[in-house]
Amino acid sequence: MKVSYNWLKEYLNLNVPADQLGEKIERTAVEVDSVTKHQDGLKKLVVGKVVSCEKHPNSDHLHVCQVDVNQDDLLQIVCGAPNVAAGEKVIVALPGSRIGNNVKIKRAKMRGVKSNGMLCGLDEVGFDRSVVPEKWLNGIYVFPDDAKVGKPIYHYLGMDDDLIDLDVTPNRGDMLSIYGTVHELAAIYDLKPDLNHPKVEENPKLNASDDISADVDKKIAPIYKLRVLKNVKIQPSPLWMQIRLWNADIRPVNNVVDITNYIMLKYGQPIQVYDLDKINNQKLLVRNARLNEKVETTDGDKVTLTDDDIVVADDQKPVALAGLTGLKGAEVDQNTKNIIFEAGVFSFVKVRKMAQRHSIHTGSSQRFERGVNHAGVNEALDAACEIEHRFTDADIEQGTVTASDIDAKPVNVDITLTRINRVLGLSLTMPEASNIFKRLGFGVEINDDQMSVSIPPRRWDIHIEADLFEEIARIYGYDNMPSTLPSGPTTIGKLTNKQKLIRRSRRILQDSGLTHAISYSLTTAKKANMFMMRKSYETKLKMPMTIDRSTLRMNLLSGLLDDVAYNQARGVDDVALYELGRVFYKDDEKQVRPNEVEHIAGVISGSLSIDTWNHKSKPVDFYQLKGIVDNYLDDLNLNGDIDYEATSDYPEMHPGRTANIYIHGHKIGFIGQIHPVIADKFNIKPTYAFELDLKTLIEMPKREQTADSVSKYPSISRDIAILVDKNVTNKEIVSAIQKRGGAFLNQVHLFDLYDGAHIPSGKKSMAYTLTYQDQHDTLQNEVVDKSMKKIQRDLKQQFNVTIR
Repeated sequence: MKVSYNWLKEYLNLNVPADQLGEKIERTAVEVDSVTKHQDGLKKLVVGKVVSCEKHPNSDHLHVCQVDVNQDDLLQIVCGAPNVAAGEKVIVALPGSRIGNNVKIKRAKMRGVKSNGMLCGLDEVGFDRSVVPEKWLNGIYVFPDDAKVGKPIYHYLGMDDDLIDLDVTPNRGDMLSIYGTVHELAAIYDLKPDLNHPKVEENPKLNASDDISADVDKKIAPIYKLRVLKNVKIQPSPLWMQIRLWNADIRPVNNVVDITNYIMLKYGQPIQVYDLDKINNQKLLVRNARLNEKVETTDGDKVTLTDDDIVVADDQKPVALAGLTGLKGAEVDQNTKNIIFEAGVFSFVKVRKMAQRHSIHTGSSQRFERGVNHAGVNEALDAACEIEHRFTDADIEQGTVTASDIDAKPVNVDITLTRINRVLGLSLTMPEASNIFKRLGFGVEINDDQMSVSIPPRRWDIHIEADLFEEIARIYGYDNMPSTLPSGPTTIGKLTNKQKLIRRSRRILQDSGLTHAISYSLTTAKKANMFMMRKSYETKLKMPMTIDRSTLRMNLLSGLLDDVAYNQARGVDDVALYELGRVFYKDDEKQVRPNEVEHIAGVISGSLSIDTWNHKSKPVDFYQLKGIVDNYLDDLNLNGDIDYEATSDYPEMHPGRTANIYIHGHKIGFIGQIHPVIADKFNIKPTYAFELDLKTLIEMPKREQTADSVSKYPSISRDIAILVDKNVTNKEIVSAIQKRGGAFLNQVHLFDLYDGAHIPSGKKSMAYTLTYQDQHDTLQNEVVDKSMKKIQRDLKQQFNVTIR
């Protein structure tokens, strides 16, 4: 919001430069984007009077003007504006002047006729076309008669006023008004504001309730008030009001519409105006819109409404989008004689959703979304009536039609001086602390160390003790607060066990060739329900920005597959990614907050290696990814055996190439190939993936790491090849070997698997290397031979193997 420095000084005795004032506001209240003047960069622009205006001899649209600028001679200026005429007082850019966009004006010839300067429109001297009144939009600007010839134009157009552009945060909606900013500056500089209050002169012969009535849904309009004025004369607003508006980036329209915008700027209370004679049945309703109800705004935008929108309507049609903008049907025009001023408070939630839904963001919606002063609605409404009466001598009908109202009362918050000083690190006395509250306009009652602070409704952002701490700190001055070191016992900074494991996880997977990826936590409902490791209800956003980001994820893999698709679509065929992140589960559909669970997942598509002169890369397979997962889990020192069991529980995974992962009987995740149908939907090449419950891994007991010395005695290796049924797993064979291998069996390694030619049907050949070693003595062959006989005998008995 752009705040006029001259407007502020009407209510406060400010004696500081505008740039210093802006810096003070930024240090104390809200951010200030800039402090500027419209005249910055302009020079040699004066008021001139067109003495004569004749048609250009060589042009149909140009005029040759003789212009008085209070110099010895008249200036001859060629002008193409359609509204130039003799007797007008206009903006003159003298030779050598600078106008908008740093354009320099020189003496020139226009179709053979000398031109010593330029007659300018408002947009040509730096005003944005969006704020130029339509009367002057396609021509030059004409001053009122009291403008003095030869004087600089800046004061007449408000261009010498400093404009402080406030970037108001959502919690400080009170500063979206001149009065709110005045109250804030009065507290900062310990000044007393001199505010004016409207004095309404009502016509006792006219009663507003005879001409209009209102019916509202109090849930969507807790405050709703109307006032009626008759015999209004539609005309341009006085120049001082137009200046106030265009300096605030608002286009002046007429004396009725301009008043509503002026009141909004001054009080922060949006005002809507209707033509009384266009209201059917003399009744206004505030209601929910009907589904697919079609309306057209006064700006010509056509809008299709939903049943969650709110409108102001008469018996036949909507006349306004409540809290946003007016609609065609009851708008004020040049023929308007009788008007209704409307002021109220609408549901900030519905206004915000409606503005976002239809992309209609206005000054009114901005204020309703951040809140308005419930205690100031009447005053703003009366002020609008009083100004209109002053402008056009319109009749203000007696009484205010009130459809709903709230008794806005101050909020009381108790606080102690001891706690103020302890929290802020200050040493304030009771008079100093209470004086700060009084400067803010708060009431204070003191009882020993305790203060009962009464906050007026205009500061609706203050409710609790912490809010008062902030107010004390702001007004006291952050720069004035003492610097102190943190107190308390010192401790050695270190990582928690969880942090250590997460960092180790990153290191292990990165060392394995995977790259860390970060995916969105929000996804579609369909993707959120993929790769589910447990049953859960969806967590949906009430107002998602897009349908692609509407649901909290319940897996990491769908996001990683999106990343794979993104890379492969751009020619990167070999993709290996992992992600550490949270998934969100709900055990009950009515559960408000989902449970956040840490997961870790990885995907590999293509190959992990590249072709070299002596090595040909191969596409990744199940066992390569299993090796990476094995290495990761082994490095975590989990206290328990790692088991893989084939599963078809996941419809998104290949049913013959997927396994659940268990540690000591506890399921911690799954691994396998992405189902070809799912891969086609993601438009990716064959991909293998895993996802683990990292929270469970963190909580599982860990083995203590111990170091064994390297044996100085040699080891003995023996090979054994067996013929066994195909349904017997490697795990079962290894388990049997380890059980009968004895104390010196150090390692069992499967080095060959064959089920081709010369192997009986239903059988497979498996070959193992068994390594024996004694840590304390030289191992004898007899000991190894005895162990091998036990192993062979046990394998024959348990699995009916044939030793080859």
